[in-house]
Amino acid sequence: MSDSGIEQIMRIAPVIPVIVIDRVEDAVPMAEALVAGGLKVLEVTMRTAAALDAIRAMKAVPGAVVGAGTVLNSRMLQDAIDAGSEFIVSPGLTDSLGEAAVASGIPFLPGVANASNIMAGLDLGLDSFKFFPAATSGGIPALKALAGPFGGINFCPTGGISPATVPEWLALDPVLCVGGSWVVPSGPLDPVRVEALAREASALSGH
Repeated sequence: MSDSGIEQIMRIAPVIPVIVIDRVEDAVPMAEALVAGGLKVLEVTMRTAAALDAIRAMKAVPGAVVGAGTVLNSRMLQDAIDAGSEFIVSPGLTDSLGEAAVASGIPFLPGVANASNIMAGLDLGLDSFKFFPAATSGGIPALKALAGPFGGINFCPTGGISPATVPEWLALDPVLCVGGSWVVPSGPLDPVRVEALAREASALSGH
């Protein structure tokens, strides 16, 4: 099984904020607010032009573990690594991306939605997956069913998860954390609000 360290990262906090950042100048105050609220693992999605510079900036925030999300191919993987990403998250899993990520040695959390995806990941030596999109892929019943045949696998459900449903997800043994965008609301950055939301999220538990 994988010894890439992604499991240790998944165990740091119950919620990984999924961050879409448009303004590089927001990166440091946003990361400081999230870390102060107890959410140290930060997934910066590669959906905006500011993402790589944001990763570089957030890396300077003490306590932050900064990774790249929405990594779709090996070129984006390399860009994210060059920017200093400490882990990589993808919405799905292809052979080429999986092989490149494993070869790089970086902690890697690929998206899966069905048994075939999981088996492809296992073939690469991976044992931790992002269940995505969680709510529309069958939700908790689907994840329970998928976890049955695959012992010893860890999941981070992401997509359509709210603070109200986090405890139900975290109550499942294979679920180490969830991903959520609600911690960083869209619109102008309000660090006080972000810190308060992070504090609430970091206190969530399934047990």
